[in-house]
Amino acid sequence: MKQKNILVVDDEQKILEVIASFLESQNYQVFQAENGAKAFEIFEKENISLIILDLMLPDLSGEEICKKIRRTSRVPIIMLTAKVEESDVLEGLEIGADDYITKPFSLKELIARVKAVLRRTSEEPVPLFNKNSYNGGDLILDFGKDLVLKDQKPVNLTPTEFNILTTLIKFPGKVFTREELIEFALGSGFEGFDRAVDSHIKNLRQKIEDNPRSPKYVLTIHGKGYKFGGE
Repeated sequence: MKQKNILVVDDEQKILEVIASFLESQNYQVFQAENGAKAFEIFEKENISLIILDLMLPDLSGEEICKKIRRTSRVPIIMLTAKVEESDVLEGLEIGADDYITKPFSLKELIARVKAVLRRTSEEPVPLFNKNSYNGGDLILDFGKDLVLKDQKPVNLTPTEFNILTTLIKFPGKVFTREELIEFALGSGFEGFDRAVDSHIKNLRQKIEDNPRSPKYVLTIHGKGYKFGGE
């Protein structure tokens, strides 16, 4: 198994050394940074698999670092902090953290969290079956053949429409913002405006919904984005 690279960011040298020593004993490659600037320097050079990020740093806050990283990367982030208020935890998760550990913590808890987050995020989600059927066969998506059937008839989707649909299906229950759909479904080469996603969604609904004005597959979650609703 390929060794995972973990970046630990904390301004307390003792904590850095203890975490690094323990993770290395668990066969991880560890990089250490005592501030935000050093963290970004390492992140840009190395292929980092996970970041353990303290919120209280001398130059940039952990929240600022998390937000900046999330603009370009889905690398898992575990926030490490002495803040224990629920509002602080929720804020960290809302800006893109994958998990949250409060100080003091045990190394046993830390490694359990690290393994759990890496397990969840190690691979791009894939459907349980190559051929997925929804609503009693009303909509069928065959990933092996890149084929979509509506009422047993092939649907001619554009590549963009197909990518949006498959992305929604691969992340069941997740609500995607327009920006996330651009990142996950359309890719970094997309040069349109985020509102262009709405047009693709509208066209997709015209092709796979019985009533595009009252969709059952591509659902709008008002104020947030879109999610898949097939059963």
